[in-house]
Amino acid sequence: MGKRDREPSVEAAGATVPTAATAAGENEPLTTDALGRYLEQLAGISLSKRRLRDRDLEGLRELAAAAAGRGTALRALLAEYLTSACRVWADLPGVRQARDHEGLAEVVSALMRAVGDATVALTEGYETAHRAAIRGEEATRREFVDDLLDGRTDLGRLAERAERFGLRLVGPHAVTVARATKPFSAGDGATRYVEEALTARFSARHVLITTKDGLLVCVSPGPVTQVPGFFTTTVRNAVVEQCQVAVSRLRPGPSGIVRSYQEARSTLDLATRLGLTTEVVDASDVLVFQVLGRDRAAITDLVAIVLGGLEGARGGPRALLETLTAYFASGCLNTTTARRLGLSVRTVTYRLSRIRQLTGYDPTDPDQRYVLQTATLGARLLGWPSRPLQPAD
Repeated sequence: MGKRDREPSVEAAGATVPTAATAAGENEPLTTDALGRYLEQLAGISLSKRRLRDRDLEGLRELAAAAAGRGTALRALLAEYLTSACRVWADLPGVRQARDHEGLAEVVSALMRAVGDATVALTEGYETAHRAAIRGEEATRREFVDDLLDGRTDLGRLAERAERFGLRLVGPHAVTVARATKPFSAGDGATRYVEEALTARFSARHVLITTKDGLLVCVSPGPVTQVPGFFTTTVRNAVVEQCQVAVSRLRPGPSGIVRSYQEARSTLDLATRLGLTTEVVDASDVLVFQVLGRDRAAITDLVAIVLGGLEGARGGPRALLETLTAYFASGCLNTTTARRLGLSVRTVTYRLSRIRQLTGYDPTDPDQRYVLQTATLGARLLGWPSRPLQPAD
C-alpha cells in the first residue's frame, strides 16, 4: 500500500483512545484494539472525506455480534463508539487542518456520515446475532416441549432441562388444551396474546404455553388453580372463531404431564364425537365415556342388545333415545324430563312405557336402570342411531 492510501494514525493527530470499559457498565468491557482501529479510520476519513469501506463495516458487524454473544447491551456498545468519536473529533487531522468554515463543514459532514454508517453496522450486527440467538432458543424450547408432551426422553434429564426455562416439573400439574376453527401456531397473534397474558398474570414459572398439532396447550401446577379458567377466558378473547377447551385431571411429575396432555386431547376428541357444545369440557366429566370406549366391541354389543328393539318404534329410535338421555340427566324425574324436552308429563310417561315394551328393560326400575343408562351412554359414544352399529374387528 502506498503512502497516499495509508490511514493517518490517531496518535499523529494528537487524539487519545478513551478507556473502553467506561461505557460498558456491568457488561464485559469492549476491546480497546477494535475501538482504536475505528478511531484511526475516522482520522483517515477526516482527510480523505470518503465513506467507511465495506470491509470496515463488516468488521463492525462482527464486533457487534461478538458483543451480543457476550451479553453486552446494545446501548453500551453504541455509547462507547459515539462517545469516543465525540471525544476525539476536534483533534482529528482533517479538522485541525481545515482552513475555513467551508473546509471544516466538509470534514464534519464526512465524519457524521461515517459515524452514522458505523452505528447502522453495529446495530445490524447486534440484531442479527440477537435474532439468531432467539431462533436457537426457540428451537431448543420447541424440542423440550415436544419431548415433554410426547414423553420420549429420560424423565430426570427432562426435569433438568425444564429448569433452564424456569419450570419445575415436580408436583401435580394440569394440562389445558384449546382447539379453534383456525389451528394455533407458534408466533401467531392469538398464541402471543395468550402467552403474554398468562405469563403476566402468573409468571413464566407457573405456566408453559405452547402449540402442538394445531392446539394451544397450557401446562400449569395444580396448586395454581386459577390458571385453566384464566386460560379459557384469554383464549376466548384472542380468537373470534368458535373454540373449545379441555382440562385434564391433575397428575404428578413429568410423566404425569404426558398423561394429562394425552387425556386433554382425547377429551377434546371425545367432546366432538359426542356433539358436546359446552365451551369447557373437564376430563372428569366424561370419564365414563373414556371407560366405555376402551372396549368398543363390548359397548357395541350392549347397545345392540339393549337398545336394538327401539328400531321398531314408529319413526325410528331417535325420539325414544332422546327421552332416555333427558330422563337420566334429570335424575329420573318425569316432570323435569318433560320440561327439558318441551313435552307433557303424559307424553314422557308414555314414551318410558314404550321403551320398556320394545327393549324389555324398565327405566323406572332401579335394578334395570343402570343397564339402560350405560347402553344410552354407549349409543352417544358410538353415534347411534345416526351411524349404524359396526361389529368390532
